[in-house]
Amino acid sequence: MKKIIPSILFAFIITSGFSQNFNSKRIDSLFELLEKNNKLMGSIAVSENGKVIYSKAIGFDDITTSKKSDINTKYRIGSISKMFTASLIFKAIEEKKINLDQTIDKYFPTVKNSNKITVSNLLNHRSGIHNFTSDKSYPEYQTQYQSKDKMIERIASGETVFEPNTKGEYSNSNYVLLTFILEDVYKKSYSELLNQKIIKPLSLKNTYYGGKIDLANKECNSYTYSGEWKKSTETDLSIPQGAGGIVSNPVDLNIFIENLFAGKIISLENVNLMKTIKDNYGMGMFEYPYEETKSYGHSGGIDGFRSLLCHFEKEKLSVAITSNAVNYTLNDIVFCALSSYFDKPFQMPSFAKIDLKTETLDQYLGNYGSAQIPLKIAITKNDTSLIAQATGQPSFPLEASAANTFKFDLAGIILEFNPAEKLMKLKQGGQIFIFTKE
Repeated sequence: MKKIIPSILFAFIITSGFSQNFNSKRIDSLFELLEKNNKLMGSIAVSENGKVIYSKAIGFDDITTSKKSDINTKYRIGSISKMFTASLIFKAIEEKKINLDQTIDKYFPTVKNSNKITVSNLLNHRSGIHNFTSDKSYPEYQTQYQSKDKMIERIASGETVFEPNTKGEYSNSNYVLLTFILEDVYKKSYSELLNQKIIKPLSLKNTYYGGKIDLANKECNSYTYSGEWKKSTETDLSIPQGAGGIVSNPVDLNIFIENLFAGKIISLENVNLMKTIKDNYGMGMFEYPYEETKSYGHSGGIDGFRSLLCHFEKEKLSVAITSNAVNYTLNDIVFCALSSYFDKPFQMPSFAKIDLKTETLDQYLGNYGSAQIPLKIAITKNDTSLIAQATGQPSFPLEASAANTFKFDLAGIILEFNPAEKLMKLKQGGQIFIFTKE
């Protein structure tokens, strides 16, 4: 599920007007580069007016057996699952099973502030319930089956992060609880509800609530990169529930989001509620704007899987990407797809590597703070590589692209150092933040 490295939600640099001819050669070239440099294994689909205008898959379902991926490969989609869960909640509202303003104490009396927290607060991350995937104990049980009662106990045991409805802060706990509410009011499993109300009506052929990864069913293992691809952990899907347990692929995801925005899953009135943003969060989706246009969607991450899904209402354009191994930012891949559609410039990445002596790195080591954002970044080293770690986030390796410039492709981060002035620039998503060495 989603664990955010200090990042800015991806912005798409596009303006009005687009080419009728999708530039498939451009994105083909990017995928060739990514595959050649061990940057990606995964699949993408671009759809316009309900028709697939581009799709591609690279890499392997399983590296050990060299089982090649194709457009039918199915991936764990992580937090994109939240869009499905939010849709099911609004379906329950339309069927008079629940309402947005009711409190959750009836279902979860042991959860702190449950008599103040509403269904609406869970949907847009305004509950104040702590995010259980951030707990230090999470890796200890991540791969083991957890019962419903145990998950509620784990969520209820955490301290309140803030008073309900006073701010927004992402928490997977919210959508696990929403899953259990759905099961309670319908007296059916989440998997059954997903099939009954979304999958079968839309004829989604490659979407379902997941279990243990089944390569024989055209699912895939996930991988992380540390000099070579290594098989990642496999989260037991009894844990994420509707916060991150769905399996799908890009073609199905585009069908889902197109039908959602066409009012064919829930009413357009409720779709508008889903996309109403407050303190950066909608009800199961994010807004990704730029100038005259904007898209709505969600990202996902679970184990080594990463995914993105977005929809542009005006253009009736949908882009979905799923990956089981990524060492590059999916944001830039989506940007390449959009530039291929809107006929805008795109600069291909360079993966040339520079080896620096360990003593050269010493001048960059230290703790850095910024007046622009409330974030501190510690820079350390491991032999001939720099390591960065932001406050409250996991560390990540930096790769030298120049003597004083380092990058982390997975998050699209570039760090430029000026040791003489004790400054560090963080570039990401088209924005620049200045940090000073403390």
